[in-house]
Amino acid sequence: MSKVMRALGLMSGTSLDGIDVAYLETDGEDVVKRGPAATFPYDDAMRGLLRTAITEAKGLSSREARPGVLAAAEAAVTERHAEAVRAFLNDKGIDPASLDVIGFHGQTVLHRPELRLTVQLGDGAALAERTRVPIIYDLRAADVAAGGQGAPLVPVYHRALTVKLPSHPLAVVNIGGVANVTWIGRDGSLLAFDTGPGNALLDEWMQRQTGAPWDHDGATSTSGRVDQDVVTAFLAHEFFSRRPPKSLDRNSFSGDVVAHLSTADGAATLAAMTAQSIAKSREHMPEEPELWIVAGGGRLNPTIMGLLAAGVRHSVVPAEAANLDGDSLEAEAWAYLAVRSLMGLPITFPGTTGVGAPTTGGRRADPNP
Repeated sequence: MSKVMRALGLMSGTSLDGIDVAYLETDGEDVVKRGPAATFPYDDAMRGLLRTAITEAKGLSSREARPGVLAAAEAAVTERHAEAVRAFLNDKGIDPASLDVIGFHGQTVLHRPELRLTVQLGDGAALAERTRVPIIYDLRAADVAAGGQGAPLVPVYHRALTVKLPSHPLAVVNIGGVANVTWIGRDGSLLAFDTGPGNALLDEWMQRQTGAPWDHDGATSTSGRVDQDVVTAFLAHEFFSRRPPKSLDRNSFSGDVVAHLSTADGAATLAAMTAQSIAKSREHMPEEPELWIVAGGGRLNPTIMGLLAAGVRHSVVPAEAANLDGDSLEAEAWAYLAVRSLMGLPITFPGTTGVGAPTTGGRRADPNP
């Protein structure tokens, strides 16, 4: 029997809303005991710094380069994660010495797998020193170097969480900045890929139009009318018909297509673009899912959830209805993946990233003695 390890997972996603921290006890395979979780929001200044870093990262050709604001952003990301770990452990009464590993996602600022290039800001060695816990980080790089998409990485954790649910095949959708889906077959087979924009375009629209960082509770999108002509033209993009594996950068699509609309109608149309692109992902699945489980911030937008349910014509539920945590699921996954990395187990597969063979990944950083 494999050793059960105590791990933290740290996730800062493309929605730029903050850092999710989750505690997990797992053997990296079938044993999964979920513990406490918390979110540490970014302030406006931090979100602004990260947006600038994402813009400047467009010109990168080396994953190690940190020109201009990228060096400052990486230092800030690392410091904020160290602060989040300290606050979480203090609040939950967890002794850092009891942890075996921390899985550190970092902040993605560029994802161009077709160029074998993916860049996540975050200094693993510095975080190991600050936390005094071994860090597993840079989990996407090995897959991209081997010709995979480097995303999504969470599917193997989705399978571990849902293996005992009666409804199969099923789909687990994460609607963060970018949306992705994991299809899990009756035999546990996996197919996963990015489906299109998640919350990023809607968040940017709300920031530009109202100064709010997101569409709180979907209030604005719910009050608007969908311009279906815009959505139909959007879904004609070749990405949506392209067979998986496939993944996206946060900047792969632009929200300028709704620039002529009112604030509410633009929000409703962007929400529809997200929902209908997820529904369209069924075209690539071997069999229709009987159940759709939705995690991430998008599950809190009733416009997105309603349009998705109408599009897939099967049960669509938030993660909590399946006894999962829609806010912490990806942070939990990073704890699970860190343990798998320590054990040399694969974290990506031909059906999830298109890599030629199941592949492990991640770099390890240990605190100095």
